[in-house]
Amino acid sequence: MKKLLALIAILAMFLSVNAQDPPHPNDEVNPTGAGSGNTPVGGGAPVGGGLLVLLGMGAAYGLKKWVSKY
Repeated sequence: MKKLLALIAILAMFLSVNAQDPPHPNDEVNPTGAGSGNTPVGGGAPVGGGLLVLLGMGAAYGLKKWVSKY
């Protein structure tokens, strides 16, 4: 069973290579100018809210595991 799951996982990895983003329609020129020095790469996406949720959930899980020890 483990060999079958490993085979399925490897096959899924090779098949997902084609799931990349298609090229830009304007001759591979990035319309936002990202990476040119003016705009940060990634477009300045807000990550603060998600980061706080992730840290909060990690802290809650760690506290639960710590309290259940005693």
